[in-house]
Amino acid sequence: MLDLLGNALLDYQKGDRLEDVYVETNISEKEILFRSHFFRTFPQMIPLEQSALTMAKGRILDVGAGTGSHVLYLQEKGLDVVALDVSPSAIEVCKCRGVKQTVCADVLEYNGKFDTILMLMNGIGICQKLAKIDIYLQKLKSLLTPMGQILATSTDIIYMFDQDEDGGYIVPIAEDADYYGELTYTISYKGKKDSFPWLFLDYNTFQNAAYHNGLSCELLEEGDAFNYLAKLQIDD
Repeated sequence: MLDLLGNALLDYQKGDRLEDVYVETNISEKEILFRSHFFRTFPQMIPLEQSALTMAKGRILDVGAGTGSHVLYLQEKGLDVVALDVSPSAIEVCKCRGVKQTVCADVLEYNGKFDTILMLMNGIGICQKLAKIDIYLQKLKSLLTPMGQILATSTDIIYMFDQDEDGGYIVPIAEDADYYGELTYTISYKGKKDSFPWLFLDYNTFQNAAYHNGLSCELLEEGDAFNYLAKLQIDD
């Protein structure tokens, strides 16, 4: 793993902003990734994120914390919150910005107990593929206190595909994919490239996966870009 995105964010934090970061997927063309998006404040966040942060309570784990924007807001509210990210460079950015509790690790290898687990900015994507969703949900479930909650956002990317005359979607699924929401992202920065899988889930698929793993799943809010916020809790 090159940690190219993390390196680009760390460069931005340090003031090195001369070169652009580009992102593309197996179903979309290359475009500039604006790093400032990762450094936004609460008023700049989308309503789904704002709602999730407002609902966060108790001891909180931000999975895929990135630059720590969510954590910093919660810290200012006096909450006990841990920033978890697999990227060493992202964790360094968190520390530079004043995040008090940081952990550089894969969530599958992390242990603890939390009242709220945040998975924002299409955070369920860390599951990579639909076939791995059970592994991740079981792990996340093990990190919850009995009355704890997982607040996660995702997007139904069906809108990105063409429709036929009857209104049905024409979905060409990649050879190495089992579900249309399984994408491969490629980051380009300073002459290097780094690719990684990312999962987008429609709500019904997410809800079914939650139920299968002993979790309730409630649709809390829908955004204006086919995205949504869901709350999961232990249900068995």
